[in-house]
Amino acid sequence: MSTYQSITDAMHNGSVTGIENSSSIKVYPHSLSESGDVKLVMIKNKGIKYLVATGKGPLFDDLQGEAEGSTKICPLTHENRLVLNKYFDYTVPRAFGTQGSTIGLGDRLGIASPGHLKTIKGRGVQPVLAQQSIRELNLTGRDYKQVMDAAAYAVFQEGYKDGYGADGDHLKVEADIELALGLGFTMLTLDCSEYIDNSVEALSAEAQAAKYAELPEATRSHYEQRYLDQSFDCGGSTFSFDKATIIKNVLIYGPAVDFMEHVYNTYIKNVGREIDFEISIDETATPTDPESHFLVAKELYSRGLTIYSMAPRFIGEFQKGIDYIGDIAKFEEELIIHSNIADDFGYKLSIHSGSDKFSVFSIIGKHTKGRFHVKTAGTNWLEAVRTVAKVKPDLYRRMHQYALDHFEEATVYYHVTTDLSKILPLNQVKDEDLNETYMEENNARQVIHITYGILLQAKDEQGKSLFADEFFSTLNDQEEAFEQSLIKHIGKHLDLLGK
Repeated sequence: MSTYQSITDAMHNGSVTGIENSSSIKVYPHSLSESGDVKLVMIKNKGIKYLVATGKGPLFDDLQGEAEGSTKICPLTHENRLVLNKYFDYTVPRAFGTQGSTIGLGDRLGIASPGHLKTIKGRGVQPVLAQQSIRELNLTGRDYKQVMDAAAYAVFQEGYKDGYGADGDHLKVEADIELALGLGFTMLTLDCSEYIDNSVEALSAEAQAAKYAELPEATRSHYEQRYLDQSFDCGGSTFSFDKATIIKNVLIYGPAVDFMEHVYNTYIKNVGREIDFEISIDETATPTDPESHFLVAKELYSRGLTIYSMAPRFIGEFQKGIDYIGDIAKFEEELIIHSNIADDFGYKLSIHSGSDKFSVFSIIGKHTKGRFHVKTAGTNWLEAVRTVAKVKPDLYRRMHQYALDHFEEATVYYHVTTDLSKILPLNQVKDEDLNETYMEENNARQVIHITYGILLQAKDEQGKSLFADEFFSTLNDQEEAFEQSLIKHIGKHLDLLGK
């Protein structure tokens, strides 16, 4: 235990700042905490992070690790994360409610949250750190326990006490909803795409009417009595519903509204704690008409639901990892209406695939009046790849070529309009130009963006990782460089959003 003697002595004196980075050990000074007569700090020794506990008391006894005398070295396990949650409330995720600004910072790698916390500190925006979909978990080989563990340990490492959220993102299956809530997630994003009929828009009016006539009479009567030939004022706009409009909206969204109500009454209402319940209707073939947004919201609140946020599909393209594509003036015109609807009902407007949409961030910040939820995820992975391109160009080159070779496989999961012919061949780019050539070019960004799962799980014939081990080792060695990339990149998002 002599290796840790200087750390434990400093802990007893109330400061570990002076011994940071002594010998082979890095100390995270913001993590220094105490409960009763026990003091606790996070360190990194030979690339692996641990908790170091010293003193006597329940916290010391509950932590699992190797003890000698009054010092215990504890690995960052799931069990020890639960111990942190028990003794330090700020490491437990929380619901934020409908006021203020929140940003979803989905960390696919489990190592980005310290940089995220450094980025948002003091900016008046609240972070949802643990944010992953089942698709992302499957592609990265992680699970929700690991996602929560990584977020909580990051909060402890940074001594961040202003609260963070945990989002079971784009959940569709009830078993997954139950799992996420059971693990303590504080936000649920309900993906209603499987209950939204994308074929309706292409049908003729006659075909829509015929399909509508096949619905149960009780369903048709419900919507017609509530909306037919009626007008509603909401957020400065008036929404009117004739028979054709009702038919189209009920066919497209009716089953989805029923699903929302079922999930709310079965899970959200009965979980026994506050949950930020987000509705996602953005996975549709066409943009969400403001009148459709209004009808869905009106139905939900008429049925006794309250929600945290709603994500419509906006006009234009919100593709992964690149800026907004479309008519910005038209986007602003419709965003104002969508924002006013959300404001009138009292929930936030949520922006999905919200990373890198620099040309419209100021518009979003302005018209939501700072009450928004913006989701990012893959852009944090791209910043990790950017870091690798700078410090280990050979690894980047191998990953880049593999991503190109397997790009079509990834398009099954994500909609992009990537033109591979516009990506400069690797043999024409110098090492020092990799970052500028590929990480700043939309087509190359999208190739790397959507192949993360393929790259992270790629193995050779002997079952050995092709990239992941070297990738994580590089980022572990370049921890500060990765953090600085995140601070610069996510900071740009927040600057433009007005935070």
